Amino acid sequence: MMPRPLARLYWSLSRWKLVTRPAPESPTILLGAPHTSNWDFVLMLAIAGRLRMDVRWLGKDSLFRGWRGPIMRKLGGIPVDRKNPAGLVDEIVSRMNSGEVFSLVVTPDGTRSGHTYWKSGFYRIARETGLAVTLGYVDRTTMTTGLGPTIELTGDVSADMDKIREFYADKAGLRPEHRVEPRLREENAAAAGAPEITGA
Repeated sequence: MMPRPLARLYWSLSRWKLVTRPAPESPTILLGAPHTSNWDFVLMLAIAGRLRMDVRWLGKDSLFRGWRGPIMRKLGGIPVDRKNPAGLVDEIVSRMNSGEVFSLVVTPDGTRSGHTYWKSGFYRIARETGLAVTLGYVDRTTMTTGLGPTIELTGDVSADMDKIREFYADKAGLRPEHRVEPRLREENAAAAGAPEITGA
């Protein structure tokens, strides 16, 4: 994570204001949304550094090539092979269940336009590890960022996502036109009677 003195300096100079709840006392799945710009990465590192959170984050594997690899891993990065993402959730769950202790930053909406659903990997990881979900946010309209509430997922996908949608309803990212409504494709299946998310 970002060293705390550097994080303090960042917040003293940044035009963004840190408005946050205290960091959770236990490891958590930390959502970063609306994630509409790669600059959100810097804000995430600064938040974690200021709050002394031991976090890991997922990044495309190209970020870890060459000289950048050791730096990205030092900052908590876990490379993701987008051409073969099938085993990623299983890998993260296995690492957490084996005793590794860390909070995982997930950006379920992504920065690319053209999609209408959040990715459900965060939901599956939280359910399979028993971790709560902390709602991290960026809001360009108020130039604030930080951590919102921490919630326990119940397995009722639609009800859980209703809570998440309510929190993010008034939040706008750096590029509002890229915002994706917090909705999982699996909510349609849940409405039809499927009780649980079983895949990413």
